Amino acid sequence: MKASISAHQSAPGVLPNGGSAGSPAGSPGASPDGSPAGSPNILANAIRDEALRGLTSQPRSLPPWLFYDQQGSDLFEQITELPEYYLTRTERSLLAAHATEILREFLFPGVHDAQLPPPSPFTIAELGAGSSAKTGLLLQAAIKVQPRLLYQPIDVSPTAMAKAAEALTAAMPGLTVLPQAANYVSGNYDLKPAQSVAPHGSSAAQSSSFSASLRPRRLVLWIGSSIGNFSPVEAEEILVRLRSRLQPQDALLLGADLAPNHRKPVSTILSAYDDAAGVTAAFNRNILVRLNREMGANFTPSSFQHLARWNAAESRIEMHLQSRIRQTIEIPAGRQPHRIPFAAGETIHTENSYKFRSGVLDDLLIRAGFHPRRSFQDSDGAFCLILAHARWM
Repeated sequence: MKASISAHQSAPGVLPNGGSAGSPAGSPGASPDGSPAGSPNILANAIRDEALRGLTSQPRSLPPWLFYDQQGSDLFEQITELPEYYLTRTERSLLAAHATEILREFLFPGVHDAQLPPPSPFTIAELGAGSSAKTGLLLQAAIKVQPRLLYQPIDVSPTAMAKAAEALTAAMPGLTVLPQAANYVSGNYDLKPAQSVAPHGSSAAQSSSFSASLRPRRLVLWIGSSIGNFSPVEAEEILVRLRSRLQPQDALLLGADLAPNHRKPVSTILSAYDDAAGVTAAFNRNILVRLNREMGANFTPSSFQHLARWNAAESRIEMHLQSRIRQTIEIPAGRQPHRIPFAAGETIHTENSYKFRSGVLDDLLIRAGFHPRRSFQDSDGAFCLILAHARWM
């Protein structure tokens, strides 16, 4: 699911690691806690600190970013192709059907004339880009509007971004990819403004005029229902931090999974997080495999059962790992290891996935400083895309 380009792996049209003069500390090679990962010890310390904090708390928990080592990223890509996992499939179909409308509304909000003036230059960025598998649909539509386009994927894990960058630039010669290894949750990322790019079909003289008179815009994608992995308070904080980086008429495209309804029962949502093939269970338990490898813990992953629960009061799916037996886990720590006892049936809470009721997303965006413009939903009301412009503050 996640990845980046090293200085020795750059493909044509791909700028290595998003590095640039003046990049913030959390840019190239940032660790999941948002600090620079110039040394492997920084990442190791972040993993140890977060894991011990969660495992020694009551109730026990682990942060979901720990899912995404290479094995976890590969497992998540498998999950997105499962028949039960409707989220990726539905969002992809919405992007395929509405990419042109989304770009039109972004560039010309509220304008419905058949003949539109050349748009101002724009760039596209993506929070939590991962493999960018669905994003290509929007990028293809954008290249038709602006043949030279900058795409800035921002993600905490490097490998998938590298593969995606190579595939995207090979398919779209006018595309430049500027990957940035950073944690968007903590806000340690940079949004590069669009360079002066001639609008599609313009002459050289027109290009000079347009670049002088039209301000570059940015369209930021936060799709994949990643917003659902955060509490409402956390999600609003992320949106507020994003808004602080944007100018009026920049925009956000938000993808979110919707709450159950008569065409999308709770059972459909539960199946998406507890598939028959057991891929999600393997994904969940892989977090323990990672702690064994990177912290020297002695978890026996098979002694923990994957659980997916629907919390109706919070309108969210919860993923847990439930201890099948009474056991004590040891994590090395100098001379005396940390000993963490588990009762049979005790759980580690590993992830939430909020499902949003009608109107909640619009209210959230408005509070964060955005103006929701258009909403696109599938016929079952399972998933939505919302285009929201940054408001004048």
